[in-house]
Amino acid sequence: MRVLGVDPGLTRCGLGVVEGLPGTLAMVAVGVVRTPAGRDTGERLAYLQDQLDHWLDRFEPDAIALERVYAADHVPTVMTTAQASAIALLAGARRGLPVVLHTPTEVKAAVTGSGRADKAQVTAMVTRILRLEVAPKPADAADALALAICHHWRGGGEHRLALAAASERARLKAATSERPVASGAVSSERAVAR
Repeated sequence: MRVLGVDPGLTRCGLGVVEGLPGTLAMVAVGVVRTPAGRDTGERLAYLQDQLDHWLDRFEPDAIALERVYAADHVPTVMTTAQASAIALLAGARRGLPVVLHTPTEVKAAVTGSGRADKAQVTAMVTRILRLEVAPKPADAADALALAICHHWRGGGEHRLALAAASERARLKAATSERPVASGAVSSERAVAR
């Protein structure tokens, strides 16, 4: 499985592609998309979208792991991060790719074993897990790889379970719609399937 990790940001958006199985992960690519703060927000978002589309075309991931936006004291930062997140959500939806949101605490815990790890610890563990000779820089790049690793270890299984559950619901719905029901009666399967 190949996962594109996205550490959203309008000034710096980290992107990292990791592939393999949970025990044997390898980095495919890592980078940061930068947009100038002085430019119009719409132009910056359009540039970010173009770059994200380029990464999706080039690396063809099976899923996108996106950092969940969290509340902070600085509202403008939260807004621009949310706008960058929306670009990744839209790109995944347009391509039919699952986009799974992971909290910063979840990512830190998956990669380091502690949800309170600092950026240096996350970077060190990403470097070790992916057997990199040089630590990815800046921190946005390391965070994007950490998101992809987290998804491989945690999100992939949850996504497969969700797909299996959806498939079972569709099967039950199809099975109950084929059964004749007496007028005025409601079958218990039909009520459950909805």
